[in-house]
Amino acid sequence: MKIAKAMIVGPQRNQAYGLLALMLSFFVFAYSTRFGPISILLYYGFWLPLVLVDYKRVLGRYSRYGWIFAFAIVCFLSSFWSAAPATSLRASIQYLTHIVCALIAVRVLAPQTLSRGAMIGCFVVLLYSLMAGSYHYDPLDGSYSFVGAFSSKNQLGFYASLGVLFTFTTCFIFPASGIWRLLAAGVGLVSGYSLFASQSATSVITTLAVLFVAGAMQIIVRVSPRQRRVLFIAGLFIGVGAAAFVLQSGAMNAVLGAFGKDTTLTGRTYLWQQGMVAAGNAPWLGVGYQGYWVPGFPDAERLWDDFFIASRSGFHFHNTYIETMVETGLLGTLLLVLVLVRTAAGHFGRLLLLNRSTEAGLLFPVITLLIIRSFVEIDVMHPYHVGSFLLYFAAGRLTLVQRQPSLAPNAIPARQARPYDRLRPIPLGSG
Repeated sequence: MKIAKAMIVGPQRNQAYGLLALMLSFFVFAYSTRFGPISILLYYGFWLPLVLVDYKRVLGRYSRYGWIFAFAIVCFLSSFWSAAPATSLRASIQYLTHIVCALIAVRVLAPQTLSRGAMIGCFVVLLYSLMAGSYHYDPLDGSYSFVGAFSSKNQLGFYASLGVLFTFTTCFIFPASGIWRLLAAGVGLVSGYSLFASQSATSVITTLAVLFVAGAMQIIVRVSPRQRRVLFIAGLFIGVGAAAFVLQSGAMNAVLGAFGKDTTLTGRTYLWQQGMVAAGNAPWLGVGYQGYWVPGFPDAERLWDDFFIASRSGFHFHNTYIETMVETGLLGTLLLVLVLVRTAAGHFGRLLLLNRSTEAGLLFPVITLLIIRSFVEIDVMHPYHVGSFLLYFAAGRLTLVQRQPSLAPNAIPARQARPYDRLRPIPLGSG
């Protein structure tokens, strides 16, 4: 029996394959440390073999991806000056191949498939954690928090945040039938409960912020592009004023207090200070990708002891930019910031300028969530992590041909992309 290529690599016909691949990929991202190398091979098995199915369609023109690979290439080169060269080499190769998988997904998945598959993936991840039912004792503040099958409440909270976000995008950005809306309601309830159970201040605050952004974008796209730009400028002034009021009125301390946090963010400010000291020792190129948190290294051992990390793993500076400065120096930090800023600006520009771009409506809230979290987490700089997969997927979509639909602001596209067998560029605005 022959299976048409379009059923696997055709964005308009491969929804079943895409949903399964995304669901299992999200599960691997969440629990690869539990299930080991076999789960990583399963992840690769869903994406890399697609090159053999139709390499022209799946790979595209890699000359467009220079800015996307720049940071990962610096991570690889850091193996030559790393304090732990073997660790840096292995991790950087994993990171590079992880980006390749994300860019393959860019070529074969429609935005609607990403939204639905990510929603289902978050549901499976959270359901597994709820069944595991584990709690973690935090010796720093003396509290117990629900972590499920994770080692950190922040990771559980992150998947809960993504579950809420993709539930929103599935229901309100793309046309959804009754079955999908019913499924989305169930995922939303599970995600909301997991978010509450995790008691992660980071996740709760970022979820509320990104839902506000996603909702605002859905309102803005109902007016003409010229009016959107006026609304954006007005909103920018209001946002700056509101932020200044919050900082000066002490409202931030009140918010932190509601989650049982103090102004040190449970020791994170001390950790950031230590990270800046470490970055100052090798400011230009860093100590090597993943070359700082290595067992036996004095500074890492000291911080593990300070924060009661008996496992000697899974710990970091809780700030993407400090972590990147320590590992890859100023060079690597600037290149990672380039990916974040260019991706966010690209999708936001499409929201402001195009008559309708459902893809930008999906990916701009996703990149917004990652950027907000980047100041307190490191979701985008490690392999086999849902944050880095979503970042490079969003970045890769900017390299595809974008058509300007000649539609009224509220109109719905009447037809999808051209048939797969013509191998024409897929319009990014199609769902």
